[in-house]
Amino acid sequence: MKRRHAMPFGATVLAEGGVSFRLWAPSMTPVVLQREPQAGHTEAPVEHPMLLGTDGFHSVTVPEASAGDLYRFRMPDGLRAPDPASRYNPNDVHGASQVIDTGAYEWRDEAWRGRPWSEAVIYELHIGTFTPKGTFTAATARLAALAELGVTTIEVMPLADFPGLRNWGYDGVLQYAPDATYGTPDELKAFVDAAHGFGLMVLIDVVYNHFGPEGNYLHAYCPQFFNPAHQTPWGSAINYDGEASRTVRDFFVHNALYWVEEYHFDGLRMDAIHAIRDDSPQHIIREVTETLRAGPGRTRHIHVVLENELNEASFLERDDDGHPRDGTAQWNDDLHHAAHVLTTGETDGYYGDYADVPVAQFGRALAEGFVYQGQPSPYREGETRGESSMHLPSAAFVSFLQTHDQIGNRAFGERIHALGDEVLLHAAYACVLLSPHAPMLFMGEEYAASTPFQYFCDFGPELAEAVSNGRREEFGRFATFSTDEARARIPDPNAESTFLASKLRWDEREIEPHARWLRFIGELLAVRQRAVVPHLTGLRGAGTFSCDGDGGILRVVWQLDGELAAATTLYVLANFGRDSADGIVMPRGHMIYRSDAEPTGDATLRLARGGVLVTLEEPSNV
Repeated sequence: MKRRHAMPFGATVLAEGGVSFRLWAPSMTPVVLQREPQAGHTEAPVEHPMLLGTDGFHSVTVPEASAGDLYRFRMPDGLRAPDPASRYNPNDVHGASQVIDTGAYEWRDEAWRGRPWSEAVIYELHIGTFTPKGTFTAATARLAALAELGVTTIEVMPLADFPGLRNWGYDGVLQYAPDATYGTPDELKAFVDAAHGFGLMVLIDVVYNHFGPEGNYLHAYCPQFFNPAHQTPWGSAINYDGEASRTVRDFFVHNALYWVEEYHFDGLRMDAIHAIRDDSPQHIIREVTETLRAGPGRTRHIHVVLENELNEASFLERDDDGHPRDGTAQWNDDLHHAAHVLTTGETDGYYGDYADVPVAQFGRALAEGFVYQGQPSPYREGETRGESSMHLPSAAFVSFLQTHDQIGNRAFGERIHALGDEVLLHAAYACVLLSPHAPMLFMGEEYAASTPFQYFCDFGPELAEAVSNGRREEFGRFATFSTDEARARIPDPNAESTFLASKLRWDEREIEPHARWLRFIGELLAVRQRAVVPHLTGLRGAGTFSCDGDGGILRVVWQLDGELAAATTLYVLANFGRDSADGIVMPRGHMIYRSDAEPTGDATLRLARGGVLVTLEEPSNV
């Protein structure tokens, strides 16, 4: 089986032979296609003048061109630019693009229809540091271990071609080209294909709010791609709402379809949509999600996860049947922040917004999704943040104790296992992984990896120096890094050693204490799959929570719907206090998980510090 997404951009191998090339640059003429020799050859590029149409596209069909050809576009001033819709740039973002035969890969997952969101257990990973080799092929060899753990969904950090040999992925500039340091397009397809064979969904992280600071040639020859009316930290915003914005919108709508159709991804994680500037009647996010559901979503499960610092519940609304209108779910940073304060005691920066009775903040996030639903944020100097999420199902929230952001944005990239109270961390993991939320782990979290995840990149010399200095200046606001000597200890993002230090050590899974953590997370996910997931097929509205005693005993209650739409109640009871607690009234229902919780008679129990009890009350138990 072969898959191809047809689009009006880039290079297309024609069935009758030859290749069609199209570039949108309305104000640039003439534009010449240059076909370049393969590596090791010294011939001059072969030039083909392109015809500018009334739609702003330059086009030419070259009968003698074929898959594997290298090409660029030459502008009137001599600038030679890669294709912004390149399917592959084997020699990095400043090099030539390569014509790709989209029908070369033979898919084996013809029967794959995805999985319902109620089954989602997400695992975020970075291809370059997930394995020692850091390639698609090496990652493919580790998929079986993730499926065995209980993961059902892989969320891959951005793959769009970035400058240099290493990057988190959020500095991509060629949105259609998987970065060549990870492998070829066919090797990425093989990764997705193999994941489906293990029953794993795969989401790709996409960045539609900006292009990276190096290697974006669009500014030089296509100013229509940007709207100076909106200024962002990256300069003029991507033009989603100004003059000529229709083609720009099409570029990103097609990009979403491209990953889902041509690469058979099961959906997207959309980075920082709060940074997108779009005053159109239909926001670009809504156009993307609507197009996905009206297209590939008609025949298989397609999911879109959002990152949105503004906590806009309006992007997570459900229709009358409970189906998402726009985003399937949103990363729940509020829950992370509350859990971080609760388990580590840190209250610097934005964590200060969660410092007041953190167990209650954590409880609210578990029950209602957002902590901030319109109230003022002290960290933001009293600015209100968020919209009410009380009407949303818990499945609208992807919840976690770690992500690439929350680890990598620390000066040394420490993981929470190196910072938090292990007893309280165990309780927090049980609460999150057995909740109706869509839980997420960051790679290595399942075995408490000792390796950090630091911020790394590989920019050219001038930009590299600016990034390194800027990062150290950023942390200079903290007392810990108030001296030049302290700031000098912060790893240089551009140093290869920073990248290498972030690679997982898979052998740790076999040794203590990592093996014990791996068993613990695996047991929780097994309980979730066996006892919780069957009741998640019709969630409506929020749960409730309460804190007992000195605020350390947390109770959370959710009403669930089972396969027969019969009400089922899930209870979580956890002790985040300083001491053990006696005489705690047991929740109703039958126990599905217990840790350091001992019944003491008369329907009460003793709950040790960090103890957790989870029960399920089904109609037959009432």
